[in-house]
Formats: sequence, structure tokens, C-alpha cells
Amino acid sequence: MGRRSRKRATGAGTTRAERDAARRERPRGRRSTDERPPAPWGNFPLVELLVLAGIVLMIWGVVSWDDDGNLRFGAGLAVAALGGLELSVREHFAGYRSHTTLLAGVAAFVVVSALALTSGPYQLWILLVIALAVFGGTFYSLRRVFQQRSGGLSFR
Repeated sequence: MGRRSRKRATGAGTTRAERDAARRERPRGRRSTDERPPAPWGNFPLVELLVLAGIVLMIWGVVSWDDDGNLRFGAGLAVAALGGLELSVREHFAGYRSHTTLLAGVAAFVVVSALALTSGPYQLWILLVIALAVFGGTFYSLRRVFQQRSGGLSFR
């Protein structure tokens, strides 16, 4: 693009300083890593401590692999997953980064697990249909929420 056509595209008669000021006022596409959504509890490293506690429990469970070791390993996996899930929820609902698929999968897993553990025996295909329905509905809803929070982007 030549100098004249570029001048016409940006608006004739504007100075470079005016264009730079207008560019700074426009909303930016992606936030830097310094602009992550803040945690509600401030600077306390809760997510990092949850992941660390989960790793320690998993290692302890592997070292003592008996019935208690299985329980420790599962608890460590759950604690570490909760730390990552909290960060995903915070980033998604702040419009920073889309975690639609992960959050929809967690919702489907929770619903199917609750049905399988609390109700009578279900056939596998019924649980699969329920999981797909929950995943699809949650995915659509979470994608719409992210679009609203991120200024129209469907993923980032």
C-alpha cells in the first residue's frame, strides 16, 4: 500500500500524534500476562498451593501404594484439579481466555457422576446421552458468556 492510499485509509489531515492517541484509546485485543484477572483473595497464592498440595498427595500415594495410597493419590488429583479449575473459571468469566470446552466437560462429568452415584443403575448409553446434552448446553452458554465478557471474541 502506497503512502497516498495509506494516508486516505487512516484519514487525511491527521497527524501522527493524533493517530497514536486514537490507537491508545482503542480497546486492545489481548491482555498481557500482567493483566490477568485478579483473584478475589488478593495476592495470596491459593491456586499454586492447591496444586502443590495435590502433587505432594499424589507422590505420597504412589510411594505407599496400598488402599490408603489409592485414596491419597485420588485426593491429590482432585485437589490439584480444583486449583486449575478455579483459575479456568476466573479467566473465562473475566473474558481473558476461553476455557469453554474444559468447563463444559467438567459440568457434564459432575452431572453424570452425580447421577451414577446417587441413582439406581443406568445403562451406559443413557449416561452418554445425558453427558452430551449437558456438555452441548453448557458449551453454548459458556461461549455466549465469554463473547459478552471479551468484547465479541468467541475464543482467545
